[in-house]
Amino acid sequence: MGTMRERQREVQLYRGQVPSPGRPTVAWREDRVRFWAAIARGVKTEDAAVEAGVSSPVAFRWFRHAGGVNPCLPSSVSGPYLSFAQREDIAMFRAQGLGVREIARRLSRSPSTISRELRRNASTRTWRLEYKASIAQWHAERRARRPKVAKLVTNDRLREYVQDRLSGVVRGPDGRVVGPAGPAWAGKNKPHRGDRRWVQGWSPEQIANRLRVDFPDDASMRISHEAIYQALYVQGRGALRRELVACLRTGRALRVPRARARQKAWAHVTPEVMISERPAEVEDRAVPGHWEGDLLIGLQRSAIGTLVERTTRFTMLIHLPREDGYGVIPRTKNGPALGGYGAITMKNALASAMTTLPGQLRRSLTWDRGKELSAHAAFKVETAIPVYFADPHSPWQRGTNENTNGLLRQYFPKGTDLSRWNAQEIDAVADTLNSRPRKTLGWKTPAEALDEYLQSAQQGGVATIG
Repeated sequence: MGTMRERQREVQLYRGQVPSPGRPTVAWREDRVRFWAAIARGVKTEDAAVEAGVSSPVAFRWFRHAGGVNPCLPSSVSGPYLSFAQREDIAMFRAQGLGVREIARRLSRSPSTISRELRRNASTRTWRLEYKASIAQWHAERRARRPKVAKLVTNDRLREYVQDRLSGVVRGPDGRVVGPAGPAWAGKNKPHRGDRRWVQGWSPEQIANRLRVDFPDDASMRISHEAIYQALYVQGRGALRRELVACLRTGRALRVPRARARQKAWAHVTPEVMISERPAEVEDRAVPGHWEGDLLIGLQRSAIGTLVERTTRFTMLIHLPREDGYGVIPRTKNGPALGGYGAITMKNALASAMTTLPGQLRRSLTWDRGKELSAHAAFKVETAIPVYFADPHSPWQRGTNENTNGLLRQYFPKGTDLSRWNAQEIDAVADTLNSRPRKTLGWKTPAEALDEYLQSAQQGGVATIG
């Protein structure tokens, strides 16, 4: 038995020189497996964090560092390796004073495996081998990392070929570089309503397949399109600069999981509220009271709601002021919609406007598929007005409203801030349209046609408008 220093030196030599790897991780393989399994199902990141049992900041950091690419971790470690649960058992048995052979017998492991585990993954670098399951798991996972060197790192010619096809400049006939320079890379998606740098912009699939044409006899000049995507999105691959994602057509800073991409953009539109379920009487425009609606969108999330009665072409404009705190309260993920046309705000504004109408003018409402009316069920309960949604990419199904919106753009042009106008001012525009004679009404104005219908209804006559 040697001195304390000799025993300490013996342990250090056995374990090797262990540089400080920083702070221990906050979660293990099992947690990451649960997280990425939830992401693969299309679950949002914050909800996947709940399933994995970690905090939202940790989950978002995992997603960001992986570039949105699922690392496809196996659900469990292979047989020869100890799991975190087994390491917890070892720590518990060790605290109870059990020997190595007894621990090995209880875990159905070899005594040498337990002995090696207690020495290699101990929580101290001195000869006193204190064993903690969390620190041991941390050491094991850190030691198990053996990332394969990316092909684009080792092959300079291949990397230059890929980079040139992705980010090569666009030149005119005279060889001069043309196009805007674009904004500086800020780690975000492509600029919204701004210039992007003009580049060659080949897709990874085009690059991967063109290599076979340009280098038919050079097997070293081969790479899959998935390897290019991972080199762009996954941090730590070290092959391509991260900012080159801006050269992709989508310009996404993070990859979108396939399950999320397949999710329905209009989840609030169910088969029961499709336009095909709308009463047949709406089509012939014989009975007033059926409305079409949409939004006029302006700059800085400003909007005006538009309602048009199908038979008389009578127009109502909905004032949608921004909520208190807009531009002052920082944007919060899943926070309240402060732009003026969030689901609840829109529902309340529509209900307030349409409940002022006589009962015979509240038969139905046909809307675009925008999420601003995702609270349509609550709107129907409050107003007794059924809501129907048009088919995707079918503006002709709301032709009356589309035509009216075109007329309104004379007063509210695209690219202007619509929040400048108050309720009285937009009501004045609505009155102007309702006082304008229309050819389809026999040169009567919408206001006159609606008034004629209401008078006929009061007299108990048949209310039809030709």
